[in-house]
This record gives sequence, C-alpha cells and structure tokens, in this order.
Amino acid sequence: MSHTSLPRSPRFRRFAPAVAVAAAAALTLAGCSSSSGGKKAAESGAAVSAGKADTPRMTIAMVTHAPSGDTFWDTIRKGAEAAAAKDNVKLIYSNDETAADQANLVQNAIDQKVDGIAVTLAKPDAMKAVVAKAEAAGIPVVGFNAGLSEWKKQGLLSFFGQDESVSGQALGTKLNDTGAKHALCVVQAQGDVNLEQRCAGVKKTFSGKTDNLYVNGTDMPSVKSTITAKLAQDKSIDEVVTLGAPFALTAAQATSEAGSKAKVATFDLNKDLISAIEKGSIQFAVDQQPYLQGYLAVDSLWLYKTNGNYSGGGEQPILTGPAFVDKSNVDTVATFAAKGTR
Repeated sequence: MSHTSLPRSPRFRRFAPAVAVAAAAALTLAGCSSSSGGKKAAESGAAVSAGKADTPRMTIAMVTHAPSGDTFWDTIRKGAEAAAAKDNVKLIYSNDETAADQANLVQNAIDQKVDGIAVTLAKPDAMKAVVAKAEAAGIPVVGFNAGLSEWKKQGLLSFFGQDESVSGQALGTKLNDTGAKHALCVVQAQGDVNLEQRCAGVKKTFSGKTDNLYVNGTDMPSVKSTITAKLAQDKSIDEVVTLGAPFALTAAQATSEAGSKAKVATFDLNKDLISAIEKGSIQFAVDQQPYLQGYLAVDSLWLYKTNGNYSGGGEQPILTGPAFVDKSNVDTVATFAAKGTR
C-alpha cells in the first residue's frame, strides 16, 4: 500500500499512484485477455491470467450513503465485487445514510491506509473535509452515483453516474407524452442532492403541475400511508413519480388503497419492478445502471494505481444513464436483471 509517484496530470497533483518501479515500465493492462493476447503480454513483461489480473494485491474502500435493505445498492455492490474479483482487489464495502457517519467511514478507510476510495456525495458539504484528508494522504478518490455537481470541486479523480437533473427532465418530457396533468414527486430522503435534482428536473420540463411529497424512506408502511393519504386528499393527482424501485411498488399499492386512478413511474430498477412493468402496474422506469457504476468505480481505481489511467480526461463525468425501461424493451432488460446486472 505504498504511494510511489508516477507522472501526474496537472489536475491531479495531489494524487500519487502506487506502482512498483521495477515493474512499471513493463506493465500493461492486466485484465481479461485471450490466451494469444496473454502470451504476447507475457513476452512484454506483464503478468496476466485469463479473466483475472495478476497485479499486486491492493485494497479499495467503497463508502456509500445507502440505506439498509435497498436492493438498488445491492446491484451497485455486486458490480463492485465483480471488478474487485477481476482486478485482484480486496474490497471493503461500508454504508451509512447519515452524512456524518458516512464521513466517519471514509476516515476509517484513510486510517486503514487503503489504496483507493470510491465514495458517494449525496450530501457533499459533509464529505468535503474527509475527502480532502484522503487526497492529502495520497489516496486517490473517485465518485459515483451521487455528486455530479461536486466531484471536480472536491478534486476527485473521476465520476460515474447519471446527471440527475437531465434524467429528471427526460422523465418530465415523457410524462407530457402520456397526457398526465398533475404529478406527485415522492422524495424519500429530504436534503439528498440527487433526489432533489430529480424532482426539480421533472418540474422543469413537465407541462402540468408538480408537487413534492416528503416521506420517511426508512419506514415503508409510513411511506405507503403518507402517499395514500395524499392521493385520497387530492384526486387531481394523476401521476406518482417515485425516486427508487421499492417506493414505486409501494406507491402502486397506495394508489389502489386510495381509490386513485394515478399512474406510477419511477427512477431505478429491481427485479420486482421489472415484473411490475411487464404486468402494467408501473408505467416505466429510468435506469442509471447501478451495476456499471459500482464496477467502473472500483476498476477505475485499479487502472489508475496500476497504469496511471483515468477516465473522462479528468474533466468529464462518465455517464451511465438515463435510459427508459418500459413495455417496449422490458423483456430484454429482464434477461439481464435475472442475473443481477440491471
């Protein structure tokens, strides 16, 4: 877990990737390769094996703001674990939806002298100081999922995710095509930058009326009762927009209990939601490919530490969404969802 310097991009002057000096000149990308490609690489001095890197073992910490039990984050973790297995990386995954506690988890990673940190910036102000500490310690940090507007300001190496404002605007535009007139945007965590940006994006392009409804996302019975009460109170609501797959499924139950004719659309996917789209109880979902976010976050740190590579030129995020999943393409997506990758 040393931090020997390689030539650095001017923007990343604080980062120092660790590579053994004797091997650096000969090392090429040690990822998946065919047997013929592996032979050629071996002749050049690189050590590879089919489907798995033979580079020195490194440790990467992934620290998220995920609430417990949210299947969306299970998909992110699965992608991260797949990249770690390929790259000979020990992955330390931890999560806490409380910003101060998430910052403490990053500090724990720094104290363990990990080789890289992948972090979400749902509440970026709370993470700023500890991210700076990691960078000062020579630990490269990448962002993913949350923090598109902040990752460059905080000096992160790269960012992998979707532009939440753009995705919200895309959903708002799609609602115009459905003929909806009054949308209720359900926010499960007040103050979460990603979630607020989604609803703001919907409001920007949706030609009808948009209201926000704040619920306690850690208490699903409360979520259902709050949505049910709102729909029973205001019969003009003809569209419910949720910001996560479990909340969409709960919202569908709430519309039934309230005797509402409102349709339900959502951000994000899981297996149950795909089934609901197939059956027609959910109109559509905006997919940001969480598996890809987890995979790229870990793989990018391995690439940087091993080869000095970084994505997006240090200035552009790597976008993993948005993409719509509806009845026209849900069968194709379901094939991959069965494997836990969508």
